[in-house]
Amino acid sequence: MNPSLLALSLFAWVPANAPAITPIPNPFDPPRKAAVEYISHRGESADAPENTMAAFRLAWERDVDAIELDVHLSKDDRLVVIHDADTQRTCGVSLKVKDSTYDQLKGLDAGSWKDAKYAGEPLPLLEQVLETIPQGKRCFIEIKVGPEAVPALVKAIETSGKKPEQLAVISFNAETVAESKRRLPEIPAYFLSGFRRDKETGEWNITFDQLIELAKTLKADGLDLYYQGPFDRAAVEKVKSAGLGLYVWTVDDPEAARALIDLGIDGVTTNKARWLKEQVEAAQSK
Repeated sequence: MNPSLLALSLFAWVPANAPAITPIPNPFDPPRKAAVEYISHRGESADAPENTMAAFRLAWERDVDAIELDVHLSKDDRLVVIHDADTQRTCGVSLKVKDSTYDQLKGLDAGSWKDAKYAGEPLPLLEQVLETIPQGKRCFIEIKVGPEAVPALVKAIETSGKKPEQLAVISFNAETVAESKRRLPEIPAYFLSGFRRDKETGEWNITFDQLIELAKTLKADGLDLYYQGPFDRAAVEKVKSAGLGLYVWTVDDPEAARALIDLGIDGVTTNKARWLKEQVEAAQSK
């Protein structure tokens, strides 16, 4: 990878203790009316165990626009739907996904930690989730590892038979985004990033200009950014003028979501997509 590209992608990150910032649109600008995608983060994970078929079924039952999920590559080159590299947090048993075959992983209980009624929920494979996508909906696939996962991604998508417009690839790994676009040029890919702010100077660690440059270099279709950052109408319009899509994550606050939507973002990832959409639309109708 180009050294300058790598440097930018390393800076494009967000810490767990990022300050809460609600973007404020210009009050003299009319609110945005175009449709916005509400994306269910790891499925409807506020109410069901994240990254399980139960969470994805609940999302589709609630008629969400899209789901988002995470995948890791197993020892036998299967894309397993799980956020962490280790199964301990959600399964109560510590196995490294990369060092385990899917046969070793599929019997784990990924549901009991959330609620006893979800006992026995397995870790699904990517292709199993893709098969559930209804017509007119789509799935954002976050690749948690490097470009070595892309061949398995291609295979899973081919197995699912889903159309390009039903899919999107997202990753914090710049090389993964670039390789995804090389192998699957018809499927949108977005570079994931966050922001850090210097406590003393107040300066952000990365600018929208730098993120736009990086996205173009990767041939990405857009950016998927942590919502607590230097958002304003000028920044959003700059992204759009570059021909890029702009999504934000993970927003459960209706006020913050509405402010970002009014700035012109294309979609918002949230742990409770149906509820957030209802809250925002109710506020907009007043």
